Amino acid sequence: MIRVTVLYPNDDGTTFDHQYYLDKHMPLVAERCGDALHSWTADKGVAGGEGAPPPYHALCCLTFDSVEAFESSFGPHADEILGDIPNYTDAPTVVQISEARR
Repeated sequence: MIRVTVLYPNDDGTTFDHQYYLDKHMPLVAERCGDALHSWTADKGVAGGEGAPPPYHALCCLTFDSVEAFESSFGPHADEILGDIPNYTDAPTVVQISEARR
């Protein structure tokens, strides 16, 4: 299994619409990726260590069987999915693909 993690840094002056993200964007991703997507979670940053603000507005984790399964399900819809990002944030995205251990 692999996990695709997308993080949205909470840089000065950036904004994030969590409601849009949960109600519109993530269902779009799930629909377009179809059965290749086994599960997804979305987290809202609430705090950093020692009372600091959260380092990320949000992050999501998407689980697939393989990198190839992710690429073949996401790839054909990448323009649409990535084109939706300005509807909920002006923060940059950071993506990591990892081998899920548990």
